[in-house]
Amino acid sequence: MIRVLLVHDVCLVRSVLAEWLRREPGLSVDDTPWHGAWGRVRAVRPDVCAADLDSSGTHGVPPLADLRPAETGAPAPRLVVLAGANRPGLLKRAAEAGALGYVDKAGAPERLVQAIRRAAEGERFVDDSLGFGFLRAAEIPLTRRELSVLELAAGGASIAEIAGSLHLSHGTVRNYMAAITRKTGARNRVDAIRISQGEGWL
Repeated sequence: MIRVLLVHDVCLVRSVLAEWLRREPGLSVDDTPWHGAWGRVRAVRPDVCAADLDSSGTHGVPPLADLRPAETGAPAPRLVVLAGANRPGLLKRAAEAGALGYVDKAGAPERLVQAIRRAAEGERFVDDSLGFGFLRAAEIPLTRRELSVLELAAGGASIAEIAGSLHLSHGTVRNYMAAITRKTGARNRVDAIRISQGEGWL
């Protein structure tokens, strides 16, 4: 039996998808929105976390580290993500978090089942339709930390709020913002956000 935790912020979609997965033989499925993922991972101890990369409660930044805690003593769950090729920044974040499965949100639900079963075996699964998104992800000039800073800024967070969220000093956040502005060829922070959103990095 493969223990699966489905993480999705849209209640109706999550409920329907979880019920559909429960009909599959060999799958034991629990579900949660992103804000409850940290606790559910510890309670359920899933073999696989299947997570939608759109996170409504965290300025669009999916807290993927919550799904693979290192301090519980148990093996970290394998990670499968639901993604779109138009958000290469999220694909890059998922790859850096060690995701094994990448399922196109526009595809058939059977693909999610295949990805879960493959990931449970420690094998990689990537929808062909996400290939272009991965090519674009490889071209993103910003580091993971710079993307985190910019994503919080795009959500309206101040320098102080960004510093608090990422456990950085105010000066370090300002240095990151300066680097982001330079790398994106932007005039200022607002322009950097506009450019990055237009490219699908955020």
